[in-house]
Amino acid sequence: MNPDLDKLHPYPFEKLRQLKVGTEPPTDREHIALSIGEPGHPAPAFVAEELITHLHGLSRYPLTRGSDALRQAIGNWLTKRFTLDASELSPQSHILPVNGTREALFAIAQCLVDRDQQPLMVMPNPFYQIYEGAAILAGAEPWFYNTTADTRFLPDLDAIPDDVWQRCQLFYLCSPGNPSGAVMPLQQLQSLIRLADQHDFVIVSDECYSEIYPDESRPPAGLLQAAADMGNHNFAHCLVFHSLSKRSNLPGLRSGFVAGDAQLIEKFLLYRTYHGSAMAPYVQAASTRAWQDEQHVQHNRELYRAKFDAVIEILKPVLPVQMPDAGFYLWPQTPIPDTDFARGLYHSENMTVLPGSFLSRDTTDGNPGQNRVRMALVAPLDECIDAAQRIKRYTEQLEP
Repeated sequence: MNPDLDKLHPYPFEKLRQLKVGTEPPTDREHIALSIGEPGHPAPAFVAEELITHLHGLSRYPLTRGSDALRQAIGNWLTKRFTLDASELSPQSHILPVNGTREALFAIAQCLVDRDQQPLMVMPNPFYQIYEGAAILAGAEPWFYNTTADTRFLPDLDAIPDDVWQRCQLFYLCSPGNPSGAVMPLQQLQSLIRLADQHDFVIVSDECYSEIYPDESRPPAGLLQAAADMGNHNFAHCLVFHSLSKRSNLPGLRSGFVAGDAQLIEKFLLYRTYHGSAMAPYVQAASTRAWQDEQHVQHNRELYRAKFDAVIEILKPVLPVQMPDAGFYLWPQTPIPDTDFARGLYHSENMTVLPGSFLSRDTTDGNPGQNRVRMALVAPLDECIDAAQRIKRYTEQLEP
């Protein structure tokens, strides 16, 4: 048995389940879950039709590197979305389809970490727990940088000690952030790339929330965009991870891609060839269509804007809430400890939010998730409004 398995922490939703033990919610209202970031909007019908049309692909083994059509569709989307030069981004050498970014964000650490060099993997706090598990099972030590209101929920690169940079092999970045929605500006992304060049580490940029943003004229910047703008046209030390789960409401399709540094992509392709993780042909066909269409993505953003506007208007008299830069989460402070707030809300109103401390680790500077909760506005508009009214009612009855 791999002894590192015993080092893994319980997943946040297991902690949430334990938090609810012994608590009975009211039965006069349906349960509402704002705890999990599972998109609730309908999947695009044309993608489902494409999936069905290509079920005959079941008779073929798929290629690990994916079809030419899929890689070309991804390349076209990347170049248009992040204003890249199509002559510099090769679908053949810079792009690799993956079975959802959760799997790929984990696997990239197993591929690239040299466990004989006392490796550190640097990651945000709060964080997506896959990052930590990937580090542990790759034989690396997780090192957390706190993202707090004081830093606008972004990494303070200047506060990371030099000895950490020297041991860093992978730097996990989540922009737009989960749970804060904070977007790293282009100039700060370029500062991080310079550090990667100086200290020879790989930036693993989780950009899965990049297509959910409030202002159509201000889409979030991406790591490859930052690299190209500073003359790093081969995207050295840079890998970005994108998914159809949030962008296109297709979490069940398990479809995404990794793009960037061609040398790293080549090694990751080798790893995945042995890993046996090729994407099914019918999933590739459906994914190709999804990456080719923007109309459904724009409509998706409209739905989220309506929910944010309604929910924030209801909650702002009782909780400090504001529109995030991107993503579909609210990340408000709570007037009582986050676990008490979540447990009490479930007991009083039969609804679930995720305590922020379940998404964070204790550090010498404290736990940046304490006294915050994550609310995922993934349910339909009327359900989100109902949830906001329940949270408001519950918060108003708390003792000051």
